[in-house]
Amino acid sequence: MAAPAVEHNNNSMNDDHQPINDGDTQSRRTSEDVSYMDHVAELVKREIGGDLKSLRKVGGLFEKLTAENRLLEEQVLTVSSSVPLRVSAALSAAEDSRTTLEALLQKERLLSNTLQQHLQGAQSWADSLGQTLGQLDTLERHMKYLQCLARIEELSDSIQQFLMTNSVWEAIEAVGSMATLDMGLKESGCTHLQAFLRETLHFWHKILKDKLASDFEEVLTQLHWPIVSPPTQSLSPPANAQELSSQLELLVSQLLSLQTSDDLISEKKEAPTRPGLPQTPPLSLPIQIMLLPLSKRFRYHFTGNRQTNSLSKPEWYLTQILVWMGHNSNFMEEKIQPILDRAGANVNAKVELCRGLLALAQEKLTHDAPRLLYDDTLFCHLVDEVLQFEKELRSTHAYPSTYPGALHILLEEAVFQKWLSVERKMSVEKVDAMLSTEGAWSSQYKDITDVDELKAPDCAETFMTLLLVITDRYRSLPCPRAQLSFLALQRELVDDFRIRLTQVMKEESRQPLGARYCAILNAANYISTVLSDWGDNVFFLQLQQAAVSVGEEVLGPLGATESGRLASLEGSLFEGLLALLERLRGDMLGRLLDAVMRDVKEKAQPYCRDRWISLPSQCDQATMSLSSSACPMLLCLRDHLLQLQQLLCLPLFQMFWQGLAERLDLFLYQDVILYNHFNEGGAAQLQFDMTRNLFPLFGHYCKRPENFFKHVKEACIILNLKVGPALLLCDVLKLAEEGLEDEASLRPQQPTPESALNELGVYKLAPSDVQILLNLRSAWLNH
Repeated sequence: MAAPAVEHNNNSMNDDHQPINDGDTQSRRTSEDVSYMDHVAELVKREIGGDLKSLRKVGGLFEKLTAENRLLEEQVLTVSSSVPLRVSAALSAAEDSRTTLEALLQKERLLSNTLQQHLQGAQSWADSLGQTLGQLDTLERHMKYLQCLARIEELSDSIQQFLMTNSVWEAIEAVGSMATLDMGLKESGCTHLQAFLRETLHFWHKILKDKLASDFEEVLTQLHWPIVSPPTQSLSPPANAQELSSQLELLVSQLLSLQTSDDLISEKKEAPTRPGLPQTPPLSLPIQIMLLPLSKRFRYHFTGNRQTNSLSKPEWYLTQILVWMGHNSNFMEEKIQPILDRAGANVNAKVELCRGLLALAQEKLTHDAPRLLYDDTLFCHLVDEVLQFEKELRSTHAYPSTYPGALHILLEEAVFQKWLSVERKMSVEKVDAMLSTEGAWSSQYKDITDVDELKAPDCAETFMTLLLVITDRYRSLPCPRAQLSFLALQRELVDDFRIRLTQVMKEESRQPLGARYCAILNAANYISTVLSDWGDNVFFLQLQQAAVSVGEEVLGPLGATESGRLASLEGSLFEGLLALLERLRGDMLGRLLDAVMRDVKEKAQPYCRDRWISLPSQCDQATMSLSSSACPMLLCLRDHLLQLQQLLCLPLFQMFWQGLAERLDLFLYQDVILYNHFNEGGAAQLQFDMTRNLFPLFGHYCKRPENFFKHVKEACIILNLKVGPALLLCDVLKLAEEGLEDEASLRPQQPTPESALNELGVYKLAPSDVQILLNLRSAWLNH
């Protein structure tokens, strides 16, 4: 209803555009009239058709359309009359809703005013009640404070009474209750109450612990504890062994019951845990008491001004710790472990003994290690002894890997950096020494064929042994970051050794066929082979995974591609070094091949200049024999092959002779075959020289040496073709070259050049090369 009004207003406001709007309206009406006329014409055509006899249907059609028109008019009138009624009903409902809403808003305002007045009146009561509740809360806290004090006094009096009546178990239970109360007050802000409770707990715990420890030590003494010398079978058990066992079990159980309070009291005395060390539970109380005599002996001998306290002899106290572990393990397993099991304590007595003794060694190492940072010799000795101690501890005494050992002391930043620098310094010195020895480039297994397969020189084998020793030293380190630091050192040493090999190689490059040059090549190959094997080792694969997460801090920034290859195990930690060694090996092998080929080409000059076009045919010779001009070349080849087979390892020699065969094949093909023309005798002589003399030289190293001389072999096939097959082959090649498609379509069975050559056994040479070879045959130079 609003649209016409809007349109009217727009039309009235835009009188300037009225002519344009009238024109648009007129054109729109014209198009609508045309569409109506088309519709009427289509309707008449569909209902009446083109037959004049069908005009009688016009009356029926008119009546039908009139009825439809009447029906539509009635529907329009019905709708028009019902719309005002619906609108009126909607307006009435909206008015009712507005009235109801106003009434509700009025009620809400009244209630809000009443509530506000009520709250203002009740505020004074609320303030008074809050003050009262605060006082009650304060009184309640005071009451609880006094109750805690009363409970502490009650427990203290109970413990005193129990001790006076020798009721040890009851006293232990009371101390346990006091310890529980102490733990409950940890979150409280009552610091004075906590301090008072802790002091009271410490007082009674010390009295009870001293009493039990005194009795426990007396029983242990009667059981010959500690065992400081190798146990002997001659010691007879004491007469009261049964009574001692009962007392031992009772005292161990009672001491275990004091563990909670002992842990609470000792937690402030414990030294802060060093970063990187795994958390370990405190030693059980019985084991602590059992370790006291051993601790006294250790401090007596290895502290102060005693002669046994020597910085240059760390093996003295480390060995003493291991000896005590070995001597007392059986006592712990036979006497103490069954008691712990019956008491329900989840404690391994032997491991607890080792932990306690190891703590003495750790304390001593922590004190001594920083004092040796400026003496490389003593520091290296200390590291060796600690590594040996750790190995013995883990293997012989089965100390769990989850607990820290002595190696953790070496991971302190200053000590660890010193260890790395000393390893680097010692390794470089050893490399310098091994390269300067007289037999550095000879193999110590050269006379043992089965063992000396890689023919590694002594310097390379010693160097890899040095790297293996370094690996064994840091393999047991508990920190992947420290292991990766040593791996970075190894990679640095390998790269340094590669540079040294390159320098020596350049000095020997004037004599590439000499023994030292080949030894350098063997060394590069040996190091590359060993590093490739290490890349598949489980230990280095684990380090590879660690390098993905923390390796950039140690090994330097890793690219996205390298990180991805390491994570997917496609690459290895030595991939960059292997590429450099491969480049060195390829360069040296190329120089070696160049030297051999220069010698061979020099000896082959007479063979290249032979008059192949005038040699007698095979029919004119009784037997074929090697060309005299080929003898120097073949002798040179044989000597070099035998020499290098002795000097190079098998993988390198295989690469050498295959590369030599490839180069020799191209040389003979280009400088002998393509350079000359051949009659029938010359072609037969060439084939005899190659197949019966050259190829067998390489037959010692493979079953089918001719496969490595494909150019020469196939050229001999072409040059020795009979005249008929040669002429047919010429026709096929000429047709293919001239591209006579029409003629080829007339001869559908005409073979292609490739298939024709394949039938002759020629696969390497192209048709153009075969045409050149056919033109070298003197039999049809004028063909």
